[in-house]
Amino acid sequence: MRLRNIPGAGEVVANSPFCIQNPTEHKSKWSDVFGNSNPIHIEIGMGKGRFIMDLAALNPNINYIGIERYTSVLLRAVQKMEENPLPNVRFLCVDAATLPEIFAAEEINRIYLNFSDPWPKDRHARRRLTSSEFLARYDQFLAKNGRLEFKTDNVGLFDFSLEEINNSDVWHIDVHTYDLHEDPMLNFGNVMTEYEEKFSSKGNPICKLIASR
Repeated sequence: MRLRNIPGAGEVVANSPFCIQNPTEHKSKWSDVFGNSNPIHIEIGMGKGRFIMDLAALNPNINYIGIERYTSVLLRAVQKMEENPLPNVRFLCVDAATLPEIFAAEEINRIYLNFSDPWPKDRHARRRLTSSEFLARYDQFLAKNGRLEFKTDNVGLFDFSLEEINNSDVWHIDVHTYDLHEDPMLNFGNVMTEYEEKFSSKGNPICKLIASR
């Protein structure tokens, strides 16, 4: 489905105090952006921002950075922040491939990937956010004891992700499930995204994995 362009979205994002411009300038200095040394968690492909903002409200002692490539999508998160500002949330409008240029080694404590684009064609596999190429990028800035959490309703993408991680010499699967909402341990404290609520209401099981190094 083609993403609908929203006129003026780019200007709003560029002028929002919640959106960090020129993020490479803050590499190794993200604690200064938040004014504290709290752990930093990021969500890559955050969509309209519900997940990361709900997490931030529940965990005021953790800083969150939401990353979204498209201004027309990020606009919705900015509008939500204007209605209910959270001091521990910032947004970036960047391509995820550039993240090693933005975050220094061990600067990020957790990575969330939620309902990422499955890029179903084989020739586009490297674009998937759980591909070996992206896992290598995350390794450059995730803390040694950090972890990656991934949720999707796409079983094909989930199987691909399990295989990529299992084939890695660096990463390993800590735990995974093909039906999150029926797994008492993994579902405990689960914060849902907009897509998760939509898909699960239709009876679609949600897959989740947690990986570390």
